[in-house]
Amino acid sequence: MSIIFMLLGILSIGLKFTGVESVGVCYGVNGNNLPSRQEVVDLYKSNGINQMRIYYPDEQALQALRGSNIELILDVAKDTLSSLTNANEATNWVTKYVTPYAQDVKIKYITVGNEIHPSDNEAQSILPALNNIQNAISSANLQDQIKVSIAIDMTLIGKSYPPSDGVFSDQAKSYIQPIIDFLVSNGAPLLANVYPYFAYIGDKQSIPLDYALFKQQGNNDVGYQNLFDAQLDSVYAALEKVGGSNVKIIVSESGWPSAGEDSATTDNAKTYLSNLINHVKSGNGTPKRPGTIETYLFAMFDENQKNGAATEQHFGLFNPDKSSKYQISFN
Repeated sequence: MSIIFMLLGILSIGLKFTGVESVGVCYGVNGNNLPSRQEVVDLYKSNGINQMRIYYPDEQALQALRGSNIELILDVAKDTLSSLTNANEATNWVTKYVTPYAQDVKIKYITVGNEIHPSDNEAQSILPALNNIQNAISSANLQDQIKVSIAIDMTLIGKSYPPSDGVFSDQAKSYIQPIIDFLVSNGAPLLANVYPYFAYIGDKQSIPLDYALFKQQGNNDVGYQNLFDAQLDSVYAALEKVGGSNVKIIVSESGWPSAGEDSATTDNAKTYLSNLINHVKSGNGTPKRPGTIETYLFAMFDENQKNGAATEQHFGLFNPDKSSKYQISFN
């Protein structure tokens, strides 16, 4: 009997470790000083980073990924979304960018829209494009390998605190409801870009820095020890209110800038990233959803041609010469 228990114990340890993948890293290319696609894939492999996100079907990157065993989130480019409302165009897109690579590139998710807001022109294209890409994936017999989804940001959440009161905003509800119905019917996750940094910068009076950096000791008045979990659970609560209780969330971006604004320092970025990696791999999950949290760090490199706030150019984990900006273990 004791041998059986010992075997079960060994098995459970094995299952625990195989379930804890390394975190992924997003690979943006808005820089004029970045390494070649093959060098980048080699850098992922040498650092034990087994998951990548790219923001358009970059065929050089797809070629470099062949045989690498790196799982991939493949985004549809924003300027392509409206064309995919045509079923033939969606089929052509899958035929060109997915089917030729599907055997030796581990495409896991296709993201049909990243941070598209209800007021954006592209918003009306999302649902038909989702359906058309899904149909094309199914026609290619890849529906068991690849899930089709979207990536949202936290602006779609109308109320996020306390997390149990999380709800999609009135403006977002009519936009997001049919999308959630699509995810439910196809067993697909929702991708969410979760940035405690931006929440902290926007409300320093009521959000302690330690709470945003996973350094707070003990829970706050609503049972949370860190802002990341609170944000994530507010999205889960919002999902529950629109019939998405069984929809899993993949954190498709999270990071902390090292320069460009107050609190954007190398020390804070290293602290956040190290603590985030440990947290999402721990298996503790959030108060609402225990378990490992599939998470993609943003981003592989500083991108010196990125538009927006000064911080946007300083989210990189690596320097353009491929040296590490921070000493971080991905495993």
